[in-house]
Amino acid sequence: MSEQYIVSARKYRPATFRSVVGQRNLTSTLKGAIDSGRLAHAYLFCGPRGVGKTSCARIFAKTINCLSPTADGEACGECESCRAIDRGNSFNLSELDAASNNRVEDIRQITEQVNVPPQVGKYRVFIIDEVHMLTQAAFNAFLKTLEEPPSYAVFILATTEKHKVLPTILSRCQIYDFKRITLGDIVDHLEYVAQSEGITAERKALGVIARKADGAMRDALSIFDQVAASCAGNITYDAVVRNLNVLDYDYFFKLVETFAKADAPGALLLYKEIRDRGFDSLFFINSLAQHIRDLMVAADPRTLPLLETPDDIGERLVQQARMLQPKWYYAAMKLLNDCDLQYRTSSNKQLLVELTLIRLSQLNNPDSPFDKSDRKVALRDPSDPHRATLPDTPATPAQPQPVAQPQPVAQPQPAPQPQPAAQDQAPAHSAATGGRRPRSFQLGGTSAQATGSLERLRESFTDEQFMLAWHQFIKVNPHLQILTSAMTSATPRRRTDEEFSVLVDHPAQVQAFESAMPNLLKFLREHLRNDYLTLKAEINPDKKIAKFLPPQEFLRKVVTDNAALGEFLKQLDIEIC
Repeated sequence: MSEQYIVSARKYRPATFRSVVGQRNLTSTLKGAIDSGRLAHAYLFCGPRGVGKTSCARIFAKTINCLSPTADGEACGECESCRAIDRGNSFNLSELDAASNNRVEDIRQITEQVNVPPQVGKYRVFIIDEVHMLTQAAFNAFLKTLEEPPSYAVFILATTEKHKVLPTILSRCQIYDFKRITLGDIVDHLEYVAQSEGITAERKALGVIARKADGAMRDALSIFDQVAASCAGNITYDAVVRNLNVLDYDYFFKLVETFAKADAPGALLLYKEIRDRGFDSLFFINSLAQHIRDLMVAADPRTLPLLETPDDIGERLVQQARMLQPKWYYAAMKLLNDCDLQYRTSSNKQLLVELTLIRLSQLNNPDSPFDKSDRKVALRDPSDPHRATLPDTPATPAQPQPVAQPQPVAQPQPAPQPQPAAQDQAPAHSAATGGRRPRSFQLGGTSAQATGSLERLRESFTDEQFMLAWHQFIKVNPHLQILTSAMTSATPRRRTDEEFSVLVDHPAQVQAFESAMPNLLKFLREHLRNDYLTLKAEINPDKKIAKFLPPQEFLRKVVTDNAALGEFLKQLDIEIC
């Protein structure tokens, strides 16, 4: 019968500090504390999943109880204490999974065991994994023991969400933050595992596995086992891409080439090919944004250390980054971020993605039909003789943005420097502008309309239009239950043309409005086309808040208001104290 198979995540789990991957500084600190005998009674290991928190806790427990440690401060692995911990039946090591044992009774079992001293070795170590899952009552039951444990007791708490741990617990622990394991460290360790298992693996293929693992070594080893089983011991790049169904880097390199050539049809055809392979469009947009971010990083030698890609992909990124100017990458990332934000609410998601790809293809095109703001930041450097340029004056005079003018505004004073010829007067009211009068705003003594710089919308709107946008926000944000409930019951009132107050009945509703005010104002301003709209939440002064009386005062008030009841109590000789 063949030997029982053990998954790589268990078989190659670190047994010494030296074998821990990607946490060298942290393990050196722990070894230094052990060598100097400066051991704390409580530690908190926090960080992402699969980076070695529980493994380091077990290694720490084994090392401080080792009967014959090595010269470099590691556990020998041969003594009775080390073998018992490796087998999982050591009396000196107790582990609790707080994800499924988070009650007060579970913590009391730990506190009872603390009173029993170790029989072999010097310390009893208690590891509580996912400690943030403990209930409030369990935390409180654990506090006293954690603060004043016996001299031989050491607590090691592990969590992926440190912010959920009570501050009173944090203050009693030495905190060690584990970092995500770098791509290079994961690839190196996977190469070692492949050699140990007699598996042939391309480093490029292992890079895809490492990137899929997102900094977690346990995930990387699990994916490695999955791919190795399907590849019959020969892990190639094409096999990994096919088995994991990940997007090949080549797609993104080809897409950027189409952007550089302003080849919108080519970009759309590549997107169709990606969709036909079954990839989600939102995943595609985020992956493309990551690729363009990597290109931006590769464009500057100072930021090359920020790249987390295999060496061969890094070289291709550096070469392709020269095709476009850095400012193009800034504009492209903004377009992709906007697409990501709009994707969930879009009724035609495919069209949204295709439009984004077209806009990316037109960023350097001076004849682009899109807004100047899309491409003005993507222009090449002035020193480049072949740079794309925008015409100083459009072929057709741009019409000023129609906005409301609630109050007459004094004519701006001319700036001291020489000014170009005066602009033509704004056109009269028309059906296209809805009868509104355009307004130009002065920025630094120059009209914003004349220079094409910052323009802010200021259209007038009715109360009905405001309430329509108000209810639309409630409709598209059902997950904001507290806010939308407050908005449904609140009463908006118009103070001036652009200033509104929201009257609510309770301070908690005021707090709900204040916390969500930036997003709410952005939504209303965009729908009403008025960047000067303001909103303030206030307690309704006409609302009478019920006053809660103590039981005795409440009874006295009832008797005072009800004479018949008071007379009846007197007949029964009952007195309210």
